[in-house]
Amino acid sequence: MNELARYSLKEVATRDGKEEARVWIVIYDMVYDVTDYKDKHPGGTELIEEYAGQDATRGFDEFGHSTDAKRILKNYLVGELVEEDKIKNRRKKNRISINGIDIEEKGRRRRRFLSMLCGKCAT
Repeated sequence: MNELARYSLKEVATRDGKEEARVWIVIYDMVYDVTDYKDKHPGGTELIEEYAGQDATRGFDEFGHSTDAKRILKNYLVGELVEEDKIKNRRKKNRISINGIDIEEKGRRRRRFLSMLCGKCAT
């Protein structure tokens, strides 16, 4: 079994699709190169571009992706986050910031308007 390459969030941030860069996103600490998929995304390229070069876990969950979408995502796996960034992500999980104060979210889900546009992802 091949060991996955490890990337920092800083490295992922450079793959934001700007200046002809590839488009990488992070979902559950795994790094995906979705450059070749963004034009095929049922919800349009805007949804992927919104999270380009960032951790997209929360958005991915909020859009309620199907089992098929999760299976397709595996085809674009290029690596995983370095351990230090995984730890940072765990600390940020379920936390929101209001006026600079971190508050635990306690399972509250925020639905975005764009998630309604992505009907095939939500099924």
